[in-house]
Amino acid sequence: MDGETRNCWKAEPVAGPIDSEMAWGSDVAAAMLHRLGIDYIALTPGASYRGLHDSLVNHLGNTAPEMLVCLHEEHAVAIAHGYAKATGRAMAVALHSNVGLMHGTMAIFNAFADRAPMLILGATGPMDATERRPWIDWLHTAQDQAALVRNFLKWDDQPGSAAAIPEAMLRGWKIAMTEPMAPVYINLDAGDQEAPLPTAISLPGPGRYAPAAPSAPDPDKLGDAIKILAKAKNPVILFGRGARSEDAMENRVALAERLGAAMVSDLKAGAMVPTAHRLHAGVPFNKLSPVARQVLENADAILSLGWIDLGGILKQAFADTAPQAAIIHASLDGQLHRGWGQEHFGLPPIDIDLNCSADAAVRAILAALPDGPAGSAARIPAAASPKDVMGGALTNRDIARALKAAVGDTPVTFAALSRGWPVDLWPHEQPLDYLGKDGGGGIGSGPGLTIGAALALRTEDQLVVGSLGDGDTLMSINALWTAAKYRIPALFLISNNRSYFNDELHQENIALRRSRNPANAWVGQRLDDPAPDLAGLARSQGVEASGPVKTVEHLEAAMRCAVDALRAGRPYLVDVHTDPRQGRESAVKRNTKGGV
Repeated sequence: MDGETRNCWKAEPVAGPIDSEMAWGSDVAAAMLHRLGIDYIALTPGASYRGLHDSLVNHLGNTAPEMLVCLHEEHAVAIAHGYAKATGRAMAVALHSNVGLMHGTMAIFNAFADRAPMLILGATGPMDATERRPWIDWLHTAQDQAALVRNFLKWDDQPGSAAAIPEAMLRGWKIAMTEPMAPVYINLDAGDQEAPLPTAISLPGPGRYAPAAPSAPDPDKLGDAIKILAKAKNPVILFGRGARSEDAMENRVALAERLGAAMVSDLKAGAMVPTAHRLHAGVPFNKLSPVARQVLENADAILSLGWIDLGGILKQAFADTAPQAAIIHASLDGQLHRGWGQEHFGLPPIDIDLNCSADAAVRAILAALPDGPAGSAARIPAAASPKDVMGGALTNRDIARALKAAVGDTPVTFAALSRGWPVDLWPHEQPLDYLGKDGGGGIGSGPGLTIGAALALRTEDQLVVGSLGDGDTLMSINALWTAAKYRIPALFLISNNRSYFNDELHQENIALRRSRNPANAWVGQRLDDPAPDLAGLARSQGVEASGPVKTVEHLEAAMRCAVDALRAGRPYLVDVHTDPRQGRESAVKRNTKGGV
């Protein structure tokens, strides 16, 4: 199988001739998208940017960027988010006026919390009231439209003329793509879009407005960090956000091996280091695992590299006791923290704050350390072997085995992993093996993230899989239509327990705390009687599907069909009815402080 064989991209043809002359305000915005090298713009059509829409089609010919039509603005943003997770580059999104922006709001928050770059073009009705159409243009005009989302954007602008659009877009691209990355929002006046250009506009090339290179750590602080790490007998490295490249992963592993440090990784960040490496402490987790807790308790130095919620993991490991280990932290996240949200998490105790990106810190520390290992390799406690559930409904372990048998040696990128996915059966080995969580915990993101990742990797020798829950999928099932329309080969693998089961666990814990009956935890949570027909819903969007799958034999056959479809360049959904009790006992017994 190769990428070209799988590439069944279904572009929408544009009838000629194409008007290559830049004559209208919206032509400027379209031409800047082209100059910035943006391949796709996801959108749900709207009249507030009908000028831009025309320019994308009749000025650019619907190429570079090409439009991806979505059935909901939230899906458009989620697709761009998934694309950014796979590539590290911003995609474009167009949102219709204030109403489209309101639809896309949750997905924008996810991308901001996940530090994913994105160039969002908004649109408002004419700011000149004399140009507004009765009723609708007044409803779709806002004095400060970006105020709806400014608290979870990196930057926003509303250029006051067509001539001001190039600078706004160059600045927006530079800001979005400079670490810490995040979405930016540029609002285009409908009046300016639809007005003829009074004079010729010269568009600058983007080369002199490129994103800034990541900053290096302060030499004095770096020197102090090196002294601590070089003499540490039990160092631990927490691997959080970083570049998704082979070089970056190799550098991270080389640093751990040089220090003999235990490696800890987090499911929120994705595949940063190989999870089956001899120095990796157990499997990556959402909540601190017993193995990771033990290595942290024994640590005399902790190096946090882009870790998400450093204060949280230290509290899980040490409760209210101050850690005795020296703590070194490398992150630029603090540059985006503000007062509206609390995504800065708990304030961690830090001895040396390198105030640089995780990967810049890795490179600098590696270069400064003496050659060879600093000491003996960390002793990693053995993790308890997960037990298979015998009999009854299927589990994620059954799903993982069936998928692995069907894909063979073909590499797989997991754009999302449902709760309880067995990483021990399918370890992360390469940077694209797993792309991490959605950032903000906004349910309904999984389908769009999976489509965006599959879009980015559609010409690669890589199968893209979203292991999703049924609640997440049901909230955005019509995102699948975009995958069907453009033949984006994504596998939607649904672990369907017919419940908002994470909340069942919360209700159990609340009941136990209050000495009430935990047997009622399911009330108001179950998605059953009737169970939604996810396979039928997928087929109604034009996506091939199997399910509900209830036996191992059916699962194995369905997985073979799914992988065949992906290899032929088509999306597929497998709806697997799983045991809602898998992992229930251990989850309920955990200390519930901080949530399940």
